[in-house]
Amino acid sequence: MTHPSPPPLWKKSDAPETLENQVMQFTVGEDYRWDTLLLPYDIRATRAHAWGLMEIGILTQAEFDAVVETLDALAEQELSVRPEDEDSHTVIENRLTEALGDIGRKIHTGRSRNDQVLAALRLYLRDALSGIMRQTADMVRILCRWGEEGDDWIIPGYTHMQRAMPATVGLWAMGFAELLTVDIERLQETAKRINVSPLGSAAGYGVPVLGLPREKMARRLGFDGVQEHVTAVQLSRGKLELDVVHALAQIAGTCNRLAADIVLYHTAEFGFLKPGDTYSTGSSIMPQKRNPDVPELVRASYHRIFAEMQLLASLPANLPSGYHRDLQLTKEAVLRAVHTASNVTGAMAVVLRDMRFDKARLDKAVSPDLFATARAIGMVQKGTPFREAYRRTAGELDAIRKPPAEEALEAYRVDGYPGRCRPDIVMERLNRIVKAPDKAK
Repeated sequence: MTHPSPPPLWKKSDAPETLENQVMQFTVGEDYRWDTLLLPYDIRATRAHAWGLMEIGILTQAEFDAVVETLDALAEQELSVRPEDEDSHTVIENRLTEALGDIGRKIHTGRSRNDQVLAALRLYLRDALSGIMRQTADMVRILCRWGEEGDDWIIPGYTHMQRAMPATVGLWAMGFAELLTVDIERLQETAKRINVSPLGSAAGYGVPVLGLPREKMARRLGFDGVQEHVTAVQLSRGKLELDVVHALAQIAGTCNRLAADIVLYHTAEFGFLKPGDTYSTGSSIMPQKRNPDVPELVRASYHRIFAEMQLLASLPANLPSGYHRDLQLTKEAVLRAVHTASNVTGAMAVVLRDMRFDKARLDKAVSPDLFATARAIGMVQKGTPFREAYRRTAGELDAIRKPPAEEALEAYRVDGYPGRCRPDIVMERLNRIVKAPDKAK
């Protein structure tokens, strides 16, 4: 059933319709699409606001019960926001008014779209960031398995894209696993910072006459507290979203470099990885090719998130205090970044789970010159000054032999070196910060 939207309270009845439609289209933009995403969270925030209105006597217990029943029914429906609805708040209020008449018309008492959208957005972000943390944790678990399985598979380590010293598949994996664990911690800190309620701040200057129970409403929604001074709510708009996207950019940045290695290792010139059927496609014209599309898109997606971060860093600058319509774009920026980051972490877990190393190609890639540093340091251990050992080794490169993997790795005696990966340490750290079932297979 189509529910026509009544005109907004602020609409002038004598405005030319064509011009009015153009203005509405411009001001709404793509916002209605993002508000559809926020609808379930706006319903939750409206339920808490209705409870606050009951606490101060604007709604009776019976009226509050009717509102809750209607909101619960709405939550079960597939709702969407249309351009003519303007936003999710209008959809909810219209449905409440259709079902409850004057009771529904009371719901906007003591609030503004400004605090409504931020309450819904922060509730959404809380759930979305939790999902991204779980997906990133899955990546860490898979990388730790590679750390265990591949710590005796020697591969060349590179500096300046030149063969440098021996590494192992396990060590390669564990470097990324450790960084992603730090990235999860950073995202957790950000999630805590944004978990504060804006409800009751209204348009940014509080609500006269009514004594809204802001702290109690916040607790009902699972917020850690409120932004005490209501002017801080609009001043923080863009800042808290920037916190979120900066943390997501850190995860995406780690994934970017991991994906870059994976793309490189799939090339015929390297050949360390076999083509993965689940994350690559064939060429439309060249029958022999498999293209690592998923890691390539992961690599590219970092730049999209970074672009949203730039918008959030610059858009609020030079704005006077209070709300300005410019700030509407901060919602789209953070939601786009969250959507992209969720896709990146979910897709990357699939890549890591399904990639397969070519052991024969790895062994072939390990050349004797990788052990030049070990030879020079071995000479130092027997009393030769390092600079002399360096020069002698450089002049005798043809004399260096390639040792068996077990012998080569025995030279490393410190945890975190090739052959001495400690996935258990990373897993212990991960388990302290993320309580989630191991879904990685």
